[in-house]
Amino acid sequence: MTESRLAPDGPERAAGGELRLPKPPGVIRRFWARHPRLVDGLIAGVYGVPTLISTVVTALQRGLPVLLVILSVATVLGAALSLLLFRRTHPWLVLALAWLACLVSVTSGSLDWFAILLALYAIAVYGSTRASWIGFGMSVAIATLTAHAAAWLHDTRLVEPFDADAWSTSVQIAIAAFIATLIGITVGNRRRYTEALIARAHDLARERDQHAQLAAAAERARIAREMHDVVSHGLTVMITLAEGSAATAGRDADRAATAMRNVADTGREALGEMRRMLGVLNQEAEDEAGRSPQPDVAAIPDLVDGFREAGLPVSLTTVGALVAGPALELAVFRVVQEGLTNVLRHAGAPRRVDVRIEHRDRTIDITVDDDAEATQSRMSGPGRGLAGLRERVALYGGTLEAGPRPGRGWRLHAVLRTEPVDAEERT
Repeated sequence: MTESRLAPDGPERAAGGELRLPKPPGVIRRFWARHPRLVDGLIAGVYGVPTLISTVVTALQRGLPVLLVILSVATVLGAALSLLLFRRTHPWLVLALAWLACLVSVTSGSLDWFAILLALYAIAVYGSTRASWIGFGMSVAIATLTAHAAAWLHDTRLVEPFDADAWSTSVQIAIAAFIATLIGITVGNRRRYTEALIARAHDLARERDQHAQLAAAAERARIAREMHDVVSHGLTVMITLAEGSAATAGRDADRAATAMRNVADTGREALGEMRRMLGVLNQEAEDEAGRSPQPDVAAIPDLVDGFREAGLPVSLTTVGALVAGPALELAVFRVVQEGLTNVLRHAGAPRRVDVRIEHRDRTIDITVDDDAEATQSRMSGPGRGLAGLRERVALYGGTLEAGPRPGRGWRLHAVLRTEPVDAEERT
């Protein structure tokens, strides 16, 4: 049992973000909430000072033994000190000392049961409902025992305690303890309910921040994939065309000039795609970026023509009806682009490159085959391109395989599902 960390006069801050909580009504209530130890001190003083004075006065009037007076005073001070220090953190300790004070008070001519009421209230508020009813039952039993002990002492004339009926006193104490327990349970339940609501609000705030972080990470990964595809494809084609232009500049100037114009066109296309992707990060350019269409399956023939101009012997085969969907079409385009870019970069001088796109009822199969010799760069393991491609394919619940073909060449085979895939199925 620990003290609540509610904010009585200002907003609570949740992990990763600010969570504004309403203020408790009333200036006085907020003041007491800000000074819990002052409240405990006042409660201890309200109980301890009058009880201590009454104990000393009664002892002097009746001439009780000094040791008995010292025991009574020490018990009252212990109960008051426990109310000050442990009322919120160890209410059972306070209740035990209150029982002791009640038992000891019998010999001083009075019955001290006010501390029991304060302890029962503390258990109900800072403990639990079950604990409060257990404490109530035990307190009634001890109060009844104390009342009967007082009556017995009065009859035997050993001391001169109060002259009252034991059962009447027991009933009065039981009623007072019942009222204190009910009030404590009401306040405690409201307190626990409020703490549960605040804890839930903090959990929601943390979940909100976590979802935002996951969304930001996913967006960074998406932008990284797109940037890699655009930059890798554009630079690979430009380098290949530039090398071809340099090789033919001496013997065929017109062909070299055409190759360099293709380099410029490829660079402009790559720059335009980069501006479109980066434009979504700029609020002012969001509308302009949104009007620029992303590549789709209709752009694949032009993509293949660009690789043919770069010297790659590519053939394109499309089977089945096209599946509509901008995101899915972009994924198909990027798979073909990455496959051909890898062939142009790593395959050396293939004699034949086959691209086959087969549209089925629920899947799209994409295969890029070449017959070049497997080079060391291709066998060294997947780079960022294939890793990003796997992430892209996984978004559609598909699979990606890349590796040597039997005998000669390299194959990239991807399968994309045309139906929506939820997060659980992707994992």
